[in-house]
Amino acid sequence: MWSAFPLRRFDFRFILAVVTVLGSPVLAAEKAVVLPPPVIDEPITANAETAVFAGGCFWGIQGVFQHVKGVKSAVSGYAGGTSNTAVYETVSTGTTGHAESVEVIFDPSEVSYGTLLQIFFSVAHNPTELNHQGPDTGTQYRSALFVASPQQRRIAENYIAQLGRAGIFPDQIVTEVDNLEGFYPAERYHQDFLARNPTNLYIVINDLPKIENLRSVFPRNFRSRPVLVLKAKG
Repeated sequence: MWSAFPLRRFDFRFILAVVTVLGSPVLAAEKAVVLPPPVIDEPITANAETAVFAGGCFWGIQGVFQHVKGVKSAVSGYAGGTSNTAVYETVSTGTTGHAESVEVIFDPSEVSYGTLLQIFFSVAHNPTELNHQGPDTGTQYRSALFVASPQQRRIAENYIAQLGRAGIFPDQIVTEVDNLEGFYPAERYHQDFLARNPTNLYIVINDLPKIENLRSVFPRNFRSRPVLVLKAKG
């Protein structure tokens, strides 16, 4: 992704973005895919639950989940590696095992883990892209689910298999399902990036369409006012 600050080096993705704005489809945002709900889902409970999703730049993934009813918190961060390498510049090398991820705390009585998966695969990212999403390339942008319980693993693996059998995607789903060993919040300037920078070129091209797709495909789950990290922490 592009830095939250002015570009520190000339980035070819900037050229691609400009070309896209001028009419090329090079960086056109992924279209939503209408998917069936999971056949296997969790029971409704009143206990808050945590799930971690990775699917490209965490700005867009965070922005999508912040607009989902029942989500109490969505924090950008890193998962898949160790605490001593959970730093943006280090993760960006693609050598740490980390994926840019979003920790979602949600109320299962309002939105189930299965519904979050449906949103994730439908509007948040393209699960058939291996180690990249749109303009971002590297293992840190891989599609992955970091599951916090055996129940989440069962639901996630069954849903991936269900989508595979349905043949909805033209290519194979490459989403990994891994145990959540640790989640490390990203730097402050990454939090709420979409909400704070709606005119940022990267956000306009790649992520704002995801919010509109969420609104149109999941109207019952959409809320117009996002739940923000920095506001909650003051």
